[in-house]
Amino acid sequence: MSLRERLVTSHDTHGTCSINGVNAAEDLPRPAARTGGTTAYRELKQRTHVTLLERIDLKAMEMLPQHQRKDELTQLVEEVLSTGSVVVNDAERKTLVRDILHEMLGFGPLELLMADPTVSDILINTHRHVYVERNGKLEATDVCFNDNAHLMKIIDKIVSGVGRRVDEASPMVDARLPDGSRINVIIPPLAIDGPIMSIRRFSVKPLTMDDFLRFQTVTPPMAQFLEGAVRAKLNMMISGGTGGGKTTLLNILSGFIGAGERVVTIEDTAELRLQQPHVVRLESRPANIEGKGEISQRALVKNALRMRPDRIIVGEVRGIEAVDMMQAMNSGHEGSLATIHANSPRDALMRLENMISTAGLHLPPKTTRQQISSAIAIVAQIARMSDGRRRIVSIQEVTGMEGEVVTMQEIFTFRQTGVAADGTVQGQFRATGARPRCCDRLHAHGIDIPESLFDPTRLYDIHS
Repeated sequence: MSLRERLVTSHDTHGTCSINGVNAAEDLPRPAARTGGTTAYRELKQRTHVTLLERIDLKAMEMLPQHQRKDELTQLVEEVLSTGSVVVNDAERKTLVRDILHEMLGFGPLELLMADPTVSDILINTHRHVYVERNGKLEATDVCFNDNAHLMKIIDKIVSGVGRRVDEASPMVDARLPDGSRINVIIPPLAIDGPIMSIRRFSVKPLTMDDFLRFQTVTPPMAQFLEGAVRAKLNMMISGGTGGGKTTLLNILSGFIGAGERVVTIEDTAELRLQQPHVVRLESRPANIEGKGEISQRALVKNALRMRPDRIIVGEVRGIEAVDMMQAMNSGHEGSLATIHANSPRDALMRLENMISTAGLHLPPKTTRQQISSAIAIVAQIARMSDGRRRIVSIQEVTGMEGEVVTMQEIFTFRQTGVAADGTVQGQFRATGARPRCCDRLHAHGIDIPESLFDPTRLYDIHS
């Protein structure tokens, strides 16, 4: 029996269609002329949805193929609307059918945002407020949920789909969706006003260095130097703030790794999408509700060393796994890449030192800094400007130690000079004139870096 056959309708003595014994014309409110979030429209959608749930065998629906499920549900919604004598025009009818399908087969009001390729972040602050990020800037949307219970149903559907749960006993969830998006949920009692959810999405087509050049995130000399550093197997850290583009830059730089190398990636939540054929992806696991079963990034880094990697990529260094990563870099695992939260390249090295100190090894500060200076060769700082655009604002080389201080020299820099009338950040990229010491190593690997790349008189102005 099809889903359509499970919808039982009868006609009363007045000839008005009734559904499940309730007069549809009286029970279903008429929508307002504009259906984008009005109370009447939401009530109509909710009542129609409830009617379908009362009449549909959900187990039978789950057994149907996706395309048949969608087709039959569409027919059912159309039948409910037509037999219920609800006055709606064609545009309203199509919108209503679409939204109910999203409620039953997808993520409800979020479905359109999830399908929008221009949206990079979706931020839900209780059922009332939904914000998105487009082109690096936040903007409010007219998307809303019926109430917090409606939002919780959508949250449950999302997290259960990835094998997680969220309730009062476990009120926080950080997980990865099948499409690679990263989701974070926190609910009451920790979130005072209601459920909070953020979804960080990634473009279907990964960005390349050509895209960064087109967006003026980087200049040709900087891109050429970074590519040479990766190919020459220099250990590199990518530093920046939240949403600054660290993972995107790491993904782009990983594209310069040779196809014949074995790459092992380690992440808390898998976000990297490497294009090489020989990639092993590892993801840490949080503790369960009983506080057991946790697999940390440090355990994965240790295990990765036994997997015969040519390259180790750590999505983000945030704890004591820094110890094992530094040891790996200093023991023959060259060409490693990682990201770290920091406001500058110098701060990045200081954070690494602090992470190592929390491991309880009781190393003298000078010994820790010596390990860092011998392990890290290049630190690239990427930042999000006030206009929402990302820029690589500094590329620095770690040159060694002077006394107890790690020495660095800046190779490329970006200096902001002002803000245009339309809010666009103005500034210049330029080389500092310092010749990197690693150029000899690049040359030994057959990578020729012309001296003109480091000419400080060559300025690259930012233009709209």
